[in-house]
Amino acid sequence: MALSSWTLPSHFMPSGLTTNDLEVSIKKGSCGGVICLPRRNSLEPRILQNHGAQVKSNRRHSQVVAASITEGAVIPNMPLITKEDLVAYFASGCKPKQEWRIGTEHEKFGFELGTLRPIRYGQIVELLNGIAERFYWDKIMEGDNVIGLKQGKQSVTLEPGGQLELSGAPLETLHQTYFEINSHLCQVKAIAGKMGIGFLAIGFQPKWEDKDMPLIPMVNLDFSSELDMVRKFRASLALQPIATALFANSPFTKGKQNGYLSMRSHTWTDLDKNRTGMLPFVFDDSFGFERYIDYALGCSNGLYLSAKEDFMAGKLPALPGQFPTMNDWENHLTGVYPEVRLKRYLEMRGADSGPLMMLCALPAFWVGLIYDEVSLQNVLEMIADWTTEERQMLRDKVPMTGLNTPFQGGFVKDVAERVIKWAKDGLERRGLKEAVYLNVLEEVVTTGVTPAEKLLKMYNEKWGQNADSVFEELRY
Repeated sequence: MALSSWTLPSHFMPSGLTTNDLEVSIKKGSCGGVICLPRRNSLEPRILQNHGAQVKSNRRHSQVVAASITEGAVIPNMPLITKEDLVAYFASGCKPKQEWRIGTEHEKFGFELGTLRPIRYGQIVELLNGIAERFYWDKIMEGDNVIGLKQGKQSVTLEPGGQLELSGAPLETLHQTYFEINSHLCQVKAIAGKMGIGFLAIGFQPKWEDKDMPLIPMVNLDFSSELDMVRKFRASLALQPIATALFANSPFTKGKQNGYLSMRSHTWTDLDKNRTGMLPFVFDDSFGFERYIDYALGCSNGLYLSAKEDFMAGKLPALPGQFPTMNDWENHLTGVYPEVRLKRYLEMRGADSGPLMMLCALPAFWVGLIYDEVSLQNVLEMIADWTTEERQMLRDKVPMTGLNTPFQGGFVKDVAERVIKWAKDGLERRGLKEAVYLNVLEEVVTTGVTPAEKLLKMYNEKWGQNADSVFEELRY
């Protein structure tokens, strides 16, 4: 049985399983008898060739596009002639509520257990080959080099900074999300442990001199219409700083305190402001698919799709007379990095990476808030009087002061308590017993101590201000 064919027998966790059991199982490296499967010679991994955004199967001669977690394949080479084509692209993501799914992505820093140095490309190749051979993943090749793995609608890829990323399948429940992430981590540990390497559950590399991109776990969620997209975009964008505070987990840089609870979040404020940030126009009455298209077309992101007129008129300097394709448009959208990003789904980008239960708490937080109409309306009513300046202030201040950031006569902690309650209520109304995944966030707001502040306490009181200990504390 290949892992991609395995699903939960129901929408619920196995009887008697608690969050403590879940945490213990991953800390002990337990695979529960269903995750780490023995190799069977009759099942050989396929070799897939990666050509841009396409993946070809040499065995079946099939071709698929690297589609998003929550969407199906699109026609990769369809020319885009008018703005209406781009509007149609976004509109094609609209789904009825019964088809809404949950997609997760997360990255991990790899390091050598003995030296704490970043792992090298050769080690990553060995890891990918090992996972493919033992757990039946298909290899994605670029020439002779393996650059990723694919299994069903999941993929594992090598990122530019040497990070390993899981892009999960579109799933119906948070229980399935937990088992997908847990399975992936068990598989990685099964191979990596024998190689003497580990992976770090943190938002920003804490020690190394070379600057990799910060790590962002992302949640991808669906919408039913353009209006539904607008409502969800506004609610989630306004609350991204709240998520940043709750999940803050990057207080170290170059082995020392960096003065921030989320250095990852702060780092994005130093990048191109045209392609990042809080997008004030999302709260304008005129906002919709077309307005986001205007924004994206106005962003120069280093690709040849930077000038609006040239983009749509087939006047690309390198390819005169050739019109951009759907692949070009998707690549262009990927080069834009606001706190919430629109594709054919909404992508939440405000949190730091962290341990297993925090990775599961992130989709639980957003699903409970924006997949439930009552909770979504509560959020929209709460943020209705938040000004552009207040939203930007939260974005700027929260990376340093977290839950203790002053806001509207109180603190961000007060807002966080309110929205976690709404998220929990929203999950309970789904009737799938998923609210258990918010327990770790309830602990954060009850104690007022974020993951970053826990690390800083250990750094100052237990570790003798030696950040090397974080590698053991936060190793998957």
